Amino acid sequence: MAGGDIIPVEPAVKAKADKPKRQTKGNMTVKYNVLPGDVESVGDMFTEGIFYGRLRSNTFYWDWDIESTKNQDNKAWGVGGSLIYKSAVYNGISFTLGYYGTMNPDFFRMDADEVGFVKAGKDTFSRYKVKTGGGFGMHTLGQGFLEYNNGTVDVKAGRQLFESVFTASNDTKMIPNTFDGVSASIKIAPKTKVRAAWFGKQKLRDHENAHDVLTFKDESGESWNNNDDSAVHKGLSYANFVAAGEDPNHDLFLADLQTKYVKNLNFKLSALSVPGVVKDIVVEAHYKIPFENGWALRPGVRYFHQMDDGGGAVAGYTNLTGKAATGYDAGVADSLDSSLFAARVDLQMPKKKGFFRLGYSEVADKADIVAPWRGFPTGGFTRAMAQYNWYANTKTYMIRAVYKFTPDFKASLRYAVQDFDDAKVNVQADSTIWHLDTWYNFTKNFQMKTRVGIVNADPGSTGKADVSYNEYRLEFNYLF
Repeated sequence: MAGGDIIPVEPAVKAKADKPKRQTKGNMTVKYNVLPGDVESVGDMFTEGIFYGRLRSNTFYWDWDIESTKNQDNKAWGVGGSLIYKSAVYNGISFTLGYYGTMNPDFFRMDADEVGFVKAGKDTFSRYKVKTGGGFGMHTLGQGFLEYNNGTVDVKAGRQLFESVFTASNDTKMIPNTFDGVSASIKIAPKTKVRAAWFGKQKLRDHENAHDVLTFKDESGESWNNNDDSAVHKGLSYANFVAAGEDPNHDLFLADLQTKYVKNLNFKLSALSVPGVVKDIVVEAHYKIPFENGWALRPGVRYFHQMDDGGGAVAGYTNLTGKAATGYDAGVADSLDSSLFAARVDLQMPKKKGFFRLGYSEVADKADIVAPWRGFPTGGFTRAMAQYNWYANTKTYMIRAVYKFTPDFKASLRYAVQDFDDAKVNVQADSTIWHLDTWYNFTKNFQMKTRVGIVNADPGSTGKADVSYNEYRLEFNYLF
């Protein structure tokens, strides 16, 4: 799909000598090439399991065009990794445990009283931990689940990654975004799978402990000790839920159907519910038109329909920023009803050498889209690095090119024009983005990635702040 390949059922397979145990995809999700096999006793589940190690370094530098008391140039560096153990499979049953950790060298990070200024690099440490005297660095259980998989049905219970149109591990920093609950996947027909999940907690990348899936701030009013995702709706706060007589603790329900039964067509229908707050339905389809010379055309569309389920009354007349929804339709005062349409067309090169993409997205002039689960409603269509282009009445245009220069070197260049609503006071100014990614594989297990983002805002006569900046990232990954 647009956000990357999704494989709901992952059957156990034996080692393949010609491939590394694991490898990272372009969106930094991990593909397992080697998995433990079946065993005949409980004891063998432990002795025949496999450890997967990862050493990584992520460096960030953010350079504002105009610094202020609110926006200051900032830097961050995370050094650490993960150690994951997957047991062998006994009668279809197995388990996975994953430790993730990060440290922050003091010569390339902000001081403890400056962590609130950190932008892209904030996920290399916990702002809440630093603020409360715990210092830098994080150590956490990133994955911990039991699994039953008979080849047709796959059930996982515990802390897990869950890639969907709404949710994502988004493992581009040091620790992935994970969820606590139960998920199930079933093969119902050839090349067709259905999934369903319930999650009672979420653990964002900069948290050591799990928190609510939606609520902004905790009982004491602390912003960094609950869902403080960059895209969280700050009007859906703990205080606002309590004031409205509603429970500030929520459940997240997900379901989707994906099929490739029709040749060259990838179709997906997805649904989400946070009872008492919001419901979503997303329809997405991509169709490949191959040509005899090896090139192919692949158009795709996504329609995202958001329905209020009580959250609008809680948030009141606020937008994603938690500030007054000045310039919005009066209906957002008591409703989260909204929608988003996105389309793209890819021209794919022969032999998977790369592609060219044109993308477009448009959000209805109603409420903002609620999406604090790292799935990114416009992801794969028009979203660029560190951008949130799903405010109401926002139009975005994107052109992108990806090319593999050698078997070990690949680059991606994208240019986006974000047209926000000038009348909406608490929405950022229009902007253009240049975004360059490179990947270089020193070996099959050792990769370097660079990212550069150049954002130019155009406040014009709107009175909005000039949020122009340049951003630089350098990442190293070694998997063993």
